[in-house]
Amino acid sequence: MQHSLQIMLQITYIRENKEEVLERLAVRNFNHPELIDEVIALDDQRRSTQTKLDSLSAEANAAAKQIGDLMRQGLKDKAENLKAESVAFKEQTKILSEKLALLEVQLQDKIILFPNLPHSSVPAGKTAEDNVVAYEHDEKPVLATNALPHWELAAKYDIIDFELGNTIAGAGFPVYKGKGAKLQRALINFFLDHAEKAGYREIQPPIVVNEASGFGTGQLPDKEGQMYHIGLDSLYLIPTAEVPITNLYRDVIVKEEELPIKNCGYTPCFRREAGSYGAHVRGLNRLHQFDKVEIVQVVHPEKSYQTLEEMSKYVRSLLQALELPYRVLSLCGGDMGFTSAKTYDMEVWCAAQARWLEVSSVSNFESFQSNRLKLRFKGKEGKAQLAHTLNGSALALPRIVASLLENNQTEKGIKIPQALVPYTKFEWID
Repeated sequence: MQHSLQIMLQITYIRENKEEVLERLAVRNFNHPELIDEVIALDDQRRSTQTKLDSLSAEANAAAKQIGDLMRQGLKDKAENLKAESVAFKEQTKILSEKLALLEVQLQDKIILFPNLPHSSVPAGKTAEDNVVAYEHDEKPVLATNALPHWELAAKYDIIDFELGNTIAGAGFPVYKGKGAKLQRALINFFLDHAEKAGYREIQPPIVVNEASGFGTGQLPDKEGQMYHIGLDSLYLIPTAEVPITNLYRDVIVKEEELPIKNCGYTPCFRREAGSYGAHVRGLNRLHQFDKVEIVQVVHPEKSYQTLEEMSKYVRSLLQALELPYRVLSLCGGDMGFTSAKTYDMEVWCAAQARWLEVSSVSNFESFQSNRLKLRFKGKEGKAQLAHTLNGSALALPRIVASLLENNQTEKGIKIPQALVPYTKFEWID
């Protein structure tokens, strides 16, 4: 892949802060000090080659000027001799240019192996078991002993058909019917309306992206195997609206007074979820296609952690409006995504399954994405610097629907939360 060397961990930062980089990456359990040494060694070679090339180019330019002077003075023989020497300059320049290009590719291939550096507040840990519960809201509902999981409720009320989806496309592609389809549409509009009230501009982006877009937000090459690839056109189905919405600002310099930039968008999302099997992925728990409303912000670096807390609070307000018990997890280094500097996960309690289900991740990427995207802002001083990017699910629908169905089941049917009734136009699924 041919990408700019303006990527997440800038070489100068690695060189000048080697021990800090190693220490912060260790929080992610990314213990490959040899990669840092290799990057620095390659950069040494690149710098040396660039210096030689610059020097040779200067000599060639001086020779060209001297040839012109000699010709004007009528010293044709001396000019011709110097021209012959200039041929050697061109050959050496070509060799050094090819070497420099190769070193830049090798350096690129090494540096994109590094994930984002975790923020100092990120807890150390290896797996989801090491995540820290930062907040828990509301009591878990107590259901009758004959309560059903959502996939049985979906069949009972004929609102979601998993088998029909399997026939049409395969496992993980459900068909929503009747009030099930209306509930989906109601949730999408509910989330979009709330996002607009919170100051987000609605975007309807493409649901396919090119390789440069996937690289810009960090899905490529890290999650290439989890994305659906359209081989003939070399496009990817989006795993989240974060990808196209953030890429609106690739190679863009915005004005400081335009920050923060707040966008939201509804899209279907596609994930291969390779290797996901077992009871924990039944029904709506894990799908290959699902609907989601995403919120994305581009902010001043000094405001990004304040913004992260505000976005987390906003997502929690949606869960409270839907009357869902939830908790907030601060993800440990080993469970964070490749691109994130800090992530909060929001989980809702699914009562019939008696388990927590993740419904949102809110992440601060600091300058990781903007470095790849060349997304910068220019202040009053006129100097361009990298912005910070953040995103969050607000919200992903499948597990929200699963929790609403399970938690609100009664003898009469499934009661719709009051906040959703103006959108569904019905109070019960029965």
